[in-house]
Amino acid sequence: MTDLRTPAFEAVRAIARPGFFDEPGALDGFHSFLDAAGAGRELSVDGLTVRMLTEIMHHEAIVLEAYKDSKGIWTWSVGVTSASGHKVERYKDKPQTVAHCLAIYVWLLRHSYLPEVRRAFRGRALTEAQLTAALSFHWNTGAIDTADWVELWLAGDVTAARLRFMDWKRPASIIPRRQAERDLFFGGKWAGTGLTTIWPVRKPSYAPNWSEPQRVDVTADLAKALAA
Repeated sequence: MTDLRTPAFEAVRAIARPGFFDEPGALDGFHSFLDAAGAGRELSVDGLTVRMLTEIMHHEAIVLEAYKDSKGIWTWSVGVTSASGHKVERYKDKPQTVAHCLAIYVWLLRHSYLPEVRRAFRGRALTEAQLTAALSFHWNTGAIDTADWVELWLAGDVTAARLRFMDWKRPASIIPRRQAERDLFFGGKWAGTGLTTIWPVRKPSYAPNWSEPQRVDVTADLAKALAA
């Protein structure tokens, strides 16, 4: 089980002119080329890939210890709350490794969210982009079973499904994420760069410290978690 996407990216970056991947469309074009070649698609037998996982994390982040979200709910890792079945309060004042955070993230996707998404789509084949968008939507809303856009898509009304996807736009701060998920599901447009952000926790408020982001490449840890 190998991941060709990351080494391919590193190889191209090593020989490309400086700033190449900062140019509009360069990264999307690179991923489109790898898609055509099949790179990075078969990372796990259940269909999860590193690219899928990093795309969802593009809308989230990693916090290594428990923190309070905007609603005061204890949260940890990649937006995990105790509603997932994994009790996150245990991580208050107890920072974990990135590897442990990602292992729980992958475990929850694999054993809870992915089966729920597949059931909602009733065995219909989904592309890598469609499955990623649906997983991201469900990870954020928990509503894949009740979202009207899913039923409309299954019925073949793609236009209406695309419109109703944006019903899930509260609070207003979630709109950019929902637009990106919509564009990925219906247009195959990826938003992530392969990097994610680690946020520290400010105390005594236990809110993320938005002034100290750390951008990291976690693809190696994700590949290990998928292989576990």
